[in-house]
Amino acid sequence: MHEVLAAYVERGEVAGVATLIGRRDAIQVDTIGCQSRERRDPIRRDTIFRIASMTKPITAAAAMILVEECKLRLDEPVDRLLPELSGRRVLERIDGPLEATVPARRPITLRDLLTFRMGLGMLVGPPDRYPIQKAITALGIWGRKPPPPHEPDEWMRRLGTLPLIYQPGERWLYHTGSDVLGVLIARASGRPLERFLRERLFEPLGMTDTGFHVPPEKLDRFASCYQGNPLTEALAPFDDARDSQWSRPPAFPSGGSGLVSTLDDYAAFARMLLSKGEAGGRRILARPTVKAMITDHLTPEQKGDSGFFPGFWDNRGWGFGLSVITRRDGIAAVPGRFGWDGVYGTSWYSDPAEDLIGILMIQRLSFAPTAVGINADFWTLLYQAIED
Repeated sequence: MHEVLAAYVERGEVAGVATLIGRRDAIQVDTIGCQSRERRDPIRRDTIFRIASMTKPITAAAAMILVEECKLRLDEPVDRLLPELSGRRVLERIDGPLEATVPARRPITLRDLLTFRMGLGMLVGPPDRYPIQKAITALGIWGRKPPPPHEPDEWMRRLGTLPLIYQPGERWLYHTGSDVLGVLIARASGRPLERFLRERLFEPLGMTDTGFHVPPEKLDRFASCYQGNPLTEALAPFDDARDSQWSRPPAFPSGGSGLVSTLDDYAAFARMLLSKGEAGGRRILARPTVKAMITDHLTPEQKGDSGFFPGFWDNRGWGFGLSVITRRDGIAAVPGRFGWDGVYGTSWYSDPAEDLIGILMIQRLSFAPTAVGINADFWTLLYQAIED
């Protein structure tokens, strides 16, 4: 694995790589390359990475804590705490004008947010293909560099001016459910989202470097982010660690993509889920709660209509804020394996059958989990090493 991943650094496809593998009681960590190509500071075990959509499972776990405390209910409409989403209208057709709508058949529920079936989300394809996409861009609800530039209440107000793309529960649409979920958690708990996450997840799990920004005293451990140059195929700067928007607290703490973290921090969260909600003798989530999170909740119709990336649903389902492997069609595609990836090249999955955790951290913008070959190679190499 070291030789194959190091070759990606040598070819200039990524600046640096950090990996963590945990199986049973053994942990192996490897670091290769640099945090920044410009400063040549080496990747470390405690390097801080933008984990992007690997934020989603954490946000889902936080919501389930509130479900266990009966402050939220899975199938209760969210209108009580999110009045901006009450009385929804739905587009008559996806390519139609925003004014051409019909009433929603039912309210949006917490389950809809957790499973990305609220009726609004990202559409894969050109950003201005449909009028609804242009409206989303104009409102500044999301973009290439999270988080949005609005406070949560203003963000919800803007979101509430849009019609839904599909009826609640009808189709899976990526991302937006997690951002709405972050606002819901804050309102249900009476605390800012970051404070709730810190008190109920990060501190109990010892996740000392996870948050929505990197404080000044930790910037020397923050990796810079790059993107592939479409003309030269070389890496081009995307977000420098020393002048990053993650170096200051965000106006909107994105429950869908806003967190930064480290190998060991995220491994603590991953191990908690793999241990059915327990960590260090402390119960974070109940075993039935974790089981619900890692169960596929989508119907074949919802998967078939949802688009996303070609072939994505061939062997996958969706639980609460994370992906679940449903069919073996390769070395690493183990049914029951669960986790998720991030747009900057990070990847995590846990495998209950093998008592296995794998985490890959790079910082290269990629709009599909397999667009950069290092991701697929990491998981192949991990599983081919299993001997017993």
